[in-house]
Amino acid sequence: MSTINIPNNSGPDPKKIVNYVVIGIIVFILFLVLTNTTFLTIDAGHKGVLFERFGGGLDKEEIYEQGFHIVAPWNTMFIYDVRVQENFEKMSVLSKNGLTIQIDLSYRYNPISPKIGFLHNEIGTDYHERIVLPEIRSATREVIGQYLPEELYSTKREVIQSEIFEKTMNSLIEKYINLDAVLIREVTLPTSLQEAIERKLREEQSALEYEFRLERERKEAERKIIAAK
Repeated sequence: MSTINIPNNSGPDPKKIVNYVVIGIIVFILFLVLTNTTFLTIDAGHKGVLFERFGGGLDKEEIYEQGFHIVAPWNTMFIYDVRVQENFEKMSVLSKNGLTIQIDLSYRYNPISPKIGFLHNEIGTDYHERIVLPEIRSATREVIGQYLPEELYSTKREVIQSEIFEKTMNSLIEKYINLDAVLIREVTLPTSLQEAIERKLREEQSALEYEFRLERERKEAERKIIAAK
């Protein structure tokens, strides 16, 4: 009698399935790591500076432009927004005569593109909080402390604004940061002082108008005399 061999259909080897799963997980993890750290895109208006873990640290001289870049997984690309940015600040400052004035400022700034490597090496990506804002506050207090409230409120506003800009810019340029503008948007004085200043300005305007009328009448009288002669 002949023997019939029945094939073993017990299914695939469990050990092989486990091996395939482990290999698949490793490949997936490698894909995620390479996707997140090796293939990198720098957006428009941004530039990058590279930290090479095994190649001498931060490369301060080479600046990476916008577009697609390939970076080794063990290196780190630090990306800076080099476009002009605007921030706002409200401050309480003392005037020359010791009165408290509320100032509403806006200022525009951006990192100097070719120097972001040095900026990152000495300060870091939080340069606004560490450098720009403290310098703006310091310059504003120093400059306004040299003027009377009525000068800030009326005649010297643009001069004060320019002095704050110049003083801040001179400090920031040494830290590889460009200052584009400083604007005094609003000045709030104590109510009684503001009313007194406005009253004084109205009186000065009335005096100028009175002098103008007198001068006009004088010239008209001279014209009549000349015409009579």
